[in-house]
Amino acid sequence: MPIFIFLVVVILLSGLRIAQEYERGVVFRLGRYVGLRGPGLYWIIPLAIERSRTIDIRTRTVAAEQQQTITRDSVTINVNAVLWYRITDAEKSVIAVENVQAAVYQLALTSLRNIIGQHDLDEILQGRDKINHLLRDNIGDSTQRWGVEVERFEMKDVELPQSMQQVMAMQAEAIREKRARLIKAEAEQEASIKLEQASAQMAENPAALELRRMQMIAEVGADNNSTTIIMIPSDFVTLSKSLSEYLQDHKKKA
Repeated sequence: MPIFIFLVVVILLSGLRIAQEYERGVVFRLGRYVGLRGPGLYWIIPLAIERSRTIDIRTRTVAAEQQQTITRDSVTINVNAVLWYRITDAEKSVIAVENVQAAVYQLALTSLRNIIGQHDLDEILQGRDKINHLLRDNIGDSTQRWGVEVERFEMKDVELPQSMQQVMAMQAEAIREKRARLIKAEAEQEASIKLEQASAQMAENPAALELRRMQMIAEVGADNNSTTIIMIPSDFVTLSKSLSEYLQDHKKKA
């Protein structure tokens, strides 16, 4: 009799299970789902009448292996991505899919290749937030049927071929050179306007022109060089111009 009681106690104790705070026990009785257990201590009918499968409901981080894909504009790139998901319905994660981790991982890789193939390289490099949003939404509907919620799915790194990197570097250099030329042209335009205004003011006051010439002489002689400067009054220049025009008119009349 004591042996029988001991065996009964052992059998009853063998049905005890413990689920952590982040775990849930999915219980099947003779192959049929009967409910969830946990967290904490719970009991199932032993002798294989009831079976329990423990499911972790914490957020999981999965690094997607590097994928070599072709963009819409026929550029081959290597993409690394990271997926964050968690199981929200332990029942569906066991009953609706055989291996929920493998299913979510393969779906993420397929979605990554499809989304990259639908966009040009410039869109992928400049619109990462948009691409990440599309990646998450694309697999969200499918994973809900498995009791899984995709929290984030983002590209981590995009590797370009060496030839494409050289082309992009040349393009960036050309853009910088174009910007520099535009800035220089704008500066010359502003300088020409200032010079036009200065020449107009000097034309109204000949003394200002003479002062400018004296300043220029001081600037040239500041370096103690051997430059020889011959001063010619502005009246001589005006007189020579008038004489040249007079001789041309006289020649035409003759």
